[in-house]
Amino acid sequence: MGPARSDVSVEDLWRRYDAMEARLTAPLSRRMLELGAVGPGMRVLDLATGRGEPAIAAAHRVGPKGFVLGVDASASMLAMAHARASSEGLSNLALCAMDAAALDGIARSSFDVALARWGLMYFEAPFDALVGVGRALVPGGRLVSAVLVEPARVSYHDWPRRLLARYRPLPPIDASSPGPFFYAERDRLLRDLLRAGFRVEHVEELEVPVMEVATADELLAWVRAFGLARLVDELSEEAQRAWEADVTREAEALRTEGLLRLGAVTRIVVASIPPA
Repeated sequence: MGPARSDVSVEDLWRRYDAMEARLTAPLSRRMLELGAVGPGMRVLDLATGRGEPAIAAAHRVGPKGFVLGVDASASMLAMAHARASSEGLSNLALCAMDAAALDGIARSSFDVALARWGLMYFEAPFDALVGVGRALVPGGRLVSAVLVEPARVSYHDWPRRLLARYRPLPPIDASSPGPFFYAERDRLLRDLLRAGFRVEHVEELEVPVMEVATADELLAWVRAFGLARLVDELSEEAQRAWEADVTREAEALRTEGLLRLGAVTRIVVASIPPA
């Protein structure tokens, strides 16, 4: 297999892989809705909804008398969410491009539950977003957030990079800046929630697969597409082929029920706004 293109847009990648990721990570969305006690007639705010998770699942759960607002900075991602929501016949879901740290135009005490699935850690101002969510929630309202744990337990990120490290130095992970591991340290998010006026009610971890393929070539295409294309392309042709051979050989240890899977452990934190 030759080197994958590194100039494919994020939107094109997600059009290719969205259905797979949504199917595999559905247990995470369901668990977040369960922990938020999301039910018929409720009003739900979904931060960084992206391609519609878990906003679409929430819209199905709250029913026609409920309402879900999904916000995201990317209009192109929201277009994908809108297409999916339309195909599923949802009329109780609104999607809006806006800065989740500001939540401009959202009235105080407008929502019963807020959700943030794999979004907070990427925000430039996550604490400001938490403060804004606190204002948007009714007294007693809950925020259910999901963030990644440390890299060693996020196999889709760690596994291919450990193999690539045999052939080149890798950029260090900067957990002090916005990125997948900004909230990997358990207490960092808890501290921010408390400072923003929340009361932490529950913390748990859940492991879900995020990719599933049948062949090593498909696995190579996926790991190149999601973060490694540039780092691999900078290698010599010989080193690229050696890395690909390592991935192909060692991927068999990942195979279960005929498929190769990589996943992530996610920390789910439930916090509420104390009643007045």
